[in-house]
Amino acid sequence: MRTYTCNSPQAAGRIVAIAMLADGHLSNDELVAVHRARVAERLGLAPGEFGSIMQGLCEDLLLTNAHLNWSDACKLDSDVMQQVMLELDDPALRSKVLNLCHVAVYADGHVAETETALLAALSRAWQEEPWQRLLA
Repeated sequence: MRTYTCNSPQAAGRIVAIAMLADGHLSNDELVAVHRARVAERLGLAPGEFGSIMQGLCEDLLLTNAHLNWSDACKLDSDVMQQVMLELDDPALRSKVLNLCHVAVYADGHVAETETALLAALSRAWQEEPWQRLLA
């Protein structure tokens, strides 16, 4: 899996792309919802860059999981997901990305178990611990 600079628009965009693929397929409803939510603009991506991030993610998934079917290849193992989530450490950016992930996941009117698990994992991983507030 390729890496992106911490808190970069590309790192944020990839997490939204992961949410869009979490159920094993990409629906037109998700694409429309992400477009309407102005994901690229809100994350600071250049026009067309979100599509490139999505393509890169798909390539990475196919390369690292060539022996699996596509639906299973879309499920990132916990180590890879931890790496991806750690690329965002800005609380405001995390909140924005989590909101955009919800937009993507709920767009098609069906929330799969894998999508629910992804949203829960992001929420847990990015939840600020009480002692962190004291250090800020």
